[in-house]
Amino acid sequence: MTFYLTDGSEDCFYTAVFDCYADKQGVITSRRDVQLALDSEVKEVATDDNKATRVKKKIAEYDSAALGDITLALRSCDGNKEQVALEYIRQIIKRRRPVRTMTNLPDVMEMEDICSRVTGELHKLKGFLRFMENDKGVLYAPYSPDNDITDLLAPHFAERLKNQKFVIHDIKRKIAALYDGNEIIICFADGADVYLSEYEQEFEELWKLYYKSVNIKERPHEKQMKGYMPVRYWKFLPEKRDN
Repeated sequence: MTFYLTDGSEDCFYTAVFDCYADKQGVITSRRDVQLALDSEVKEVATDDNKATRVKKKIAEYDSAALGDITLALRSCDGNKEQVALEYIRQIIKRRRPVRTMTNLPDVMEMEDICSRVTGELHKLKGFLRFMENDKGVLYAPYSPDNDITDLLAPHFAERLKNQKFVIHDIKRKIAALYDGNEIIICFADGADVYLSEYEQEFEELWKLYYKSVNIKERPHEKQMKGYMPVRYWKFLPEKRDN
């Protein structure tokens, strides 16, 4: 078995698809900690724009929308995402038509599941992401999503907040989306020193007070809360931070 090891980028993935397509036992992965069998071989894949373009052109020939599906899947935290995307591509090319509605196929079901987990988290965070105001009037929102969705999330808040400057910071991947009131810039962000505005602490205390006032101590609903929002997001919520 041959493992085609990519750098995690989309074009490197498509290059790997080109290289391993004829290898029915080939596995594409970006994981550096993958467990290898004794007879396994690892091939480091270097991005080749020509190969990547040819693969994308072939996929688009049968289903142009599939490229969006694959982009979404590659944002997943699932360790098998590249292999799932490869098998999805094989199905498209084999059948020469879109396959997303063929949910009887395991390859399609796996692809749908991965994409739905990415879009599901994106949907949750559009409602749950919390901003705090710094001393310069810029809104700052640290978070640690399962999937790589920062650049998908930023346009939603740019539309909602209009001319308000903000930063959305994925502290796990060290990526930030900076919005200056006109455009969004995605950049590397190892850390951030945030000095809160004069009113931010007061706002947080008022929000905690409101949260406590609408909760009935005799009727705890922790299970319901966990259903609406996974516990892993709670550390970024003022009302749960000290609980």
